[in-house]
Amino acid sequence: MVPSNQLKNQHLLWRAGFGPAAENLSDLHSASQKSLLKSLFRSSQKTPAYIDVADPELKDLYMNMDEMAKQKKQLSEDQRKLLRDKSALGIKTLNLTWLDQMVTSEEQLREKMSLFWHGHFASRVQNILYQQQLLDIIRRNALGKFPDLLREVSKSASMINFLNNNQNRKDHPNENFAREVMELFTMGRGNYTEDDIKEAARAFTGWGANQAGDFVFRKPLHDEGNKTVLGKTGNFDGDDVLNILTDHPQTATYITRKIYRYFVNEQVDESKVEWLAKRFYRHYDISELMHDIFSSDWFYDPANIGCQIKSPVELIAGIRRTLPMKISNEDVQLTLQRLLGQQLFYPPNVAGWPGGKNWIDSSSLMLRMRLPQMIYMEQELNMKPKDDDDQMMGMKDKPPVAKGNPKKPGQMISALVDWPLYSSAYEKVARENLLKEISNTLLQAPTGVSDTILNKYIDAGSRENFIKSATIQLMSTPEYQLC
Repeated sequence: MVPSNQLKNQHLLWRAGFGPAAENLSDLHSASQKSLLKSLFRSSQKTPAYIDVADPELKDLYMNMDEMAKQKKQLSEDQRKLLRDKSALGIKTLNLTWLDQMVTSEEQLREKMSLFWHGHFASRVQNILYQQQLLDIIRRNALGKFPDLLREVSKSASMINFLNNNQNRKDHPNENFAREVMELFTMGRGNYTEDDIKEAARAFTGWGANQAGDFVFRKPLHDEGNKTVLGKTGNFDGDDVLNILTDHPQTATYITRKIYRYFVNEQVDESKVEWLAKRFYRHYDISELMHDIFSSDWFYDPANIGCQIKSPVELIAGIRRTLPMKISNEDVQLTLQRLLGQQLFYPPNVAGWPGGKNWIDSSSLMLRMRLPQMIYMEQELNMKPKDDDDQMMGMKDKPPVAKGNPKKPGQMISALVDWPLYSSAYEKVARENLLKEISNTLLQAPTGVSDTILNKYIDAGSRENFIKSATIQLMSTPEYQLC
């Protein structure tokens, strides 16, 4: 079946962003993919504002720590506790602030691309200054040149600390940073040797970061000898190694294939990847690569529509865009992220989130399908996430309390949905066509949902109730998990 114009537009908005916004639903029938794509790129052109949520007192402490170290002074226990507590709170606030950007910003393509790079350059450190610095690097360079993004990420305090390069020094090289740069950030496993890693590690000796988060090259710790990396020999430093890696066409292929799997289809068409990678390799322009993908006819092939499982963040942001809402207890979104398996700034490891079918198990699928009802009915979220104090942000012993039952851990999803704004998209739709129209708007899956089954649970008492209940029921289906 040939996809409708509406379905193609929704496909583009889900893959190049976080789904259509309520105020744009009525335009999906008539807009062309060309005009929509142009708008997506134009809206994401400007440099994003730096997201700074760190407490000023915490900043002052970090700024003074290097000077204290020179004077051989140590932080007091109260100061260390302040750092831990305020960093934990800061990372929580950073999470919610960025999530709001994904929901409300017109820069949908930039934020979606940033979410991809957030998983590609995965870092898990308990320092709000480092985390918001890395996020800024990713958001600024998300649609720029890949070598620039790679270099800035590699010199970030977050990545240097996460991958132990502060401990990388001549005579005692630490290979962790060099290994992950090759295996995960550029070439992919199997395209280099263990000797390449050892030699690259020597080149990265001396690369470090101070407590304030600034990159520092400690020349006395750098190995000045010749190194051989991927067949090239010289007195290389870290910048030279990054150049060698991006000069190799395998890096363009590896990055392109990963982007194809994320934005197009888990089932990779290698001929398409090869064509895209050759073009990407010429300038490493991320924006051009994404334009090549989203402007191609094959991107809108039925096999590529509704074939991806929404990540937890995509699911939450997408629901909020379709059903504009004010959430009075925003922290509940952190619990949802943890329960569903994707908490921003807390990747499971340096490889990031595996994605795909890994997003779904029996527990997470049931919660995904309950979520719209929980928002609509303000039901309790009383599932308990895995006990991980890092992800609990220092609040492991302080579980949220459910309304009306102080002994029972849980949270209400307290959200006020702007139903009139959402329903306005259907004001010109005849009553007998409402269910079909709502279904076509919400579902990308090719099979759809049986009207007979849906009608059993829809409140047909009024047009308003019909739209509300049909929407919630459709969002509560397995088909809604796909985009």
